[in-house]
Amino acid sequence: MKFFRQIFLINSFLLTAFLIGILSVESYSQNKQEVRISPKAIVKQTVGYTDITIEYNRPGVKDRTIWGGLVPYNAVWRAGANEATKITFNTDVEIDGKKLKAGRYGFFAIPTSKSWTLIFNKVADQWGAFEYNDAEDALRIEVTPEKENNCWQEWLAYTITKSSDKSVVVKLEWEKLKVPFNVEVKID
Repeated sequence: MKFFRQIFLINSFLLTAFLIGILSVESYSQNKQEVRISPKAIVKQTVGYTDITIEYNRPGVKDRTIWGGLVPYNAVWRAGANEATKITFNTDVEIDGKKLKAGRYGFFAIPTSKSWTLIFNKVADQWGAFEYNDAEDALRIEVTPEKENNCWQEWLAYTITKSSDKSVVVKLEWEKLKVPFNVEVKID
């Protein structure tokens, strides 16, 4: 009887150790995070009663030719890295004078050397621009990029600058280029 009790205790100990080992590996793998080469970022600003949120990934220049190179001209670009950039408005807004309904949008751009087409697409959750479909565009606007030879932005950034109680200027800034557009909201 003593022999069976010892075997039972040894088996119980081994089973417990095995389960702890499995749970430790499972816990470690769930808590392990990958470092992204192009880290995630979120910019948020309230103007009037409207919350504007931009979620994007920040690629770096890293001694590369960006415009017309890494980001080709005349092609749809995700306006960031990894997942498509997302922009959310919790109320209806006007973008450079054109109406856009409240919602969450995939934000894309078609850059050229002289002007850019900025796109607010109804499909917010996309990887890159690989599944982009222009039939889902809610709004397109044309803007002129601003070249700043005395300024350098290594990591892509979005800024939101208040220009009045009911408007802001949103800028995509990367390398020596700034690409602005205006957002205006209604205040009752």
